Amino acid sequence: MAELQEVQITEEKPLLPGQTPEAAKEAELAARILLDQGQTHSVETPYGSVTFTVYGTPKPKRPAIFTYHDVGLNYKSCFQPLFQFGDMQEIIQNFVRVHVDAPGMEEGAPVFPLGYQYPSLDQLADMIPCILQYLNFSTIIGVGVGAGAYILSRYALNHPDTVEGLVLINIDPNAKGWMDWAAHKLTGLTSSIPEMILGHLFSQEELSGNSELIQKYRNIITHAPNLENIELYWNSYNNRRDLNFERGGEITLKCPVMLVVGDQAPHEDAVVECNSKLDPTQTSFLKMADSGGQPQLTQPGKLTEAFKYFLQGMGYMASSCMTRLSRSRTASLTSAASIDGNRSRSRTLSQSSESGTLSSGPPGHTMEVSC
Repeated sequence: MAELQEVQITEEKPLLPGQTPEAAKEAELAARILLDQGQTHSVETPYGSVTFTVYGTPKPKRPAIFTYHDVGLNYKSCFQPLFQFGDMQEIIQNFVRVHVDAPGMEEGAPVFPLGYQYPSLDQLADMIPCILQYLNFSTIIGVGVGAGAYILSRYALNHPDTVEGLVLINIDPNAKGWMDWAAHKLTGLTSSIPEMILGHLFSQEELSGNSELIQKYRNIITHAPNLENIELYWNSYNNRRDLNFERGGEITLKCPVMLVVGDQAPHEDAVVECNSKLDPTQTSFLKMADSGGQPQLTQPGKLTEAFKYFLQGMGYMASSCMTRLSRSRTASLTSAASIDGNRSRSRTLSQSSESGTLSSGPPGHTMEVSC
């Protein structure tokens, strides 16, 4: 106790009249807890109600970070490990966050009645303007995984002026072909919905290894009280239309884009193909080693570092302290050249093997290894 009494606490913020330091600390702690818990809202849209959770307060002249999760997950199970990662705190202190739950995917959501027509992915994208209007937000930086990456891409095609940047993990912009449909139907005869969704989220190597992470997410999906709702979202994903990206064409993403996929992910080929169809001066491609199907869960540190560079490339967080990406066995981020304005840099990153680091370059450059 004697040691504790010798510690002096300097009050950095002025106190309100009559407010004691103890009361000020309690108020600050209560406010921090409130922000950490987020505030959940629901809005009505032409395609039904949608629920979203807001963390932090809007920053002047800064977009909101806007996330959309994949099938079988909600915003917490999809993004919590990433946004609770230590190095991510510098980012979330600088941006307000909006985490959307697809209809019926939020915690405690009731099961939709039999015969309910679940929105298509295009309709889910059309719900986003209602959210932004409710919050009075003008622009976003989208972070989406799988189905969520598709939804944010569709929204960006329809509303390019409101999207400053996109981080798209495991995006498959193509509609299912006949061969895909046949394979899907055959799989459905022998596999349950949870197993098919797990095969969408994780690689076969991960599923065979049955790690603690796989056991956790298998349990989440298999025992989900809203499994019927999850199946409807899954069906909408499998009925998606082709985004029809065309390099040099009219249908393309006009904002900076970072494509992310694990080196063993089920969607690796689709993401590589997507990269080939987007503007190379606006697009960076990050292939993450040892991350499997869900890099935001298994490699939040590397993804956080790449996200910081992405934000710096857009002109935000210029003074951010970078922690250095550790190299992995086989990872690469391709695409180069430069563009004008405060979104001035195209990014080319590569990560390769077990020793050494990649450091940030001088101002105005990113980790540029090859062009």
